[in-house]
Formats: sequence, C-alpha cells, structure tokens
Amino acid sequence: MAVPPIDGVLETALYVRDLDRSVAFFAETLGRPLLMRNARMAALDAGRRSVLLLFVAGGSADDMATPGGIIPGHDGSGRLHMAFAIAAVDYDPWQCHLTEQGIAITSEVRWPGGGRSLYFTDPDGHVLELATPGLWPVY
Repeated sequence: MAVPPIDGVLETALYVRDLDRSVAFFAETLGRPLLMRNARMAALDAGRRSVLLLFVAGGSADDMATPGGIIPGHDGSGRLHMAFAIAAVDYDPWQCHLTEQGIAITSEVRWPGGGRSLYFTDPDGHVLELATPGLWPVY
C-alpha cells in the first residue's frame, strides 16, 4: 500500500518565556498577523497556510482537554530553529528592515542552489531564518 500524501508543514511551535514580548516581536516587528491568543499560547499567520504557534515554556507539557478531544502535552527547550520563506526580491528589504528594527543579523548564507538566508534571533534566542527559493531542491 502506498504512503498517503502530505501537503506541507501546517504548524511550527516555539516555546517562549514571555508571551506578550514574543507576540509583539512576531506580530509587530515581523508583521505576522495574530490568529488567536489565550493565556497558554498564541497562533500567528506564518504565510501560505502555515501557522506559527508560540507556547509559554512549560505551559503545554501536560495533556489538554478540549471539547473536541485531548491535545497531547508537548514542550521544548534550548535554541530552537524555524525558517520563513521569502521571495528573492525581498531579501534586501528584509535585511534593511531587520537593521532598522535594531535586530542583529547573526549570519548570512548563500546556498549552492542559488538561495540566500538571513539568520537572526527572537527575544528568547531561537534561531530564525528568512530564506529565498534555491535553499532546497523542493524550494
């Protein structure tokens, strides 16, 4: 029997110490629209049918009952990583925007396939990346 298809990554989660600070960073500084928020977590539009989930560190380690079923507990620690896809023409404008916002660019990479990446950190030290097409054979 063939493996059923997967249609991409829907959610990426980061675990943060200060939810207000992180929501402000992603919503205001990076322009990601807030989809929902409660005391435990926030969901932001990460573009193209993708959602960035910000959980209060340690606040989602236990299972959570919802009217529709149980969400298994999860948590993470350390410097986690995620990447946002950007168009090649938006690379320089993003570089300028980050600099204007006082966000240090920690690294830039030119990939063999022609893609480029900007790396920086969020307020919790998570490694964020803005990547243009050409990074992966599928992107």
